[in-house]
Amino acid sequence: MATLKMLNMAGAEVGEIALNDDVFAITPNEYAVHDVIKNYLACQRQGTQSAKTRGEVRGGGRKPFRQKGTGRHRQGHSTDPSQIGGGIVFAPKPRDYRYRINRKVKKLAMKSALSDKVANGEMIVLDSLSFEAPKTKEMIKVLENVKAEGKALIVMAEKDENVIKSAANIPGVRTVLVGTMNVYEIVHHTNFIATEAAIKKIEEVYA
Repeated sequence: MATLKMLNMAGAEVGEIALNDDVFAITPNEYAVHDVIKNYLACQRQGTQSAKTRGEVRGGGRKPFRQKGTGRHRQGHSTDPSQIGGGIVFAPKPRDYRYRINRKVKKLAMKSALSDKVANGEMIVLDSLSFEAPKTKEMIKVLENVKAEGKALIVMAEKDENVIKSAANIPGVRTVLVGTMNVYEIVHHTNFIATEAAIKKIEEVYA
């Protein structure tokens, strides 16, 4: 069973935490991670793009110029895609890009992302994380104490407004709950910072 050092908010080691190998020590499946991230990004697309086809463009009705004698190519309609102001060939229309993905693949991808963080030393476990009031400076200090350089994903077991507001204005730092974290954000952020309670909850959900 893998173990990680557990730190406090001052960056001092206060013990160790044993991690469930079924969640944090599997061989990462790159294909599952790729499929889930692709699905996540597809679901984020608004799908509101729209352009007019030749049947929707205003104009047309009569031949724009005579068939012969102009030195130009023959043309029968001003809304033809080859004309300035004409329609668009295969014009994009509003559509829904969302699609479903197998639940087992999602679970495998999540375990793979978490295991990769542990294997690369990018997971930081805190015994607790709380503030008396929202203070961005205090959150920055905590990140410096635990040596979380670069982008950081802070995972909490329960919602804490003071923690959320303290991290809200720090570039590259995002706070999520165990139930709302996703594979894309885990991979996108360099550091995965979780409280001891969050780790236990992750194991309950994914073990």
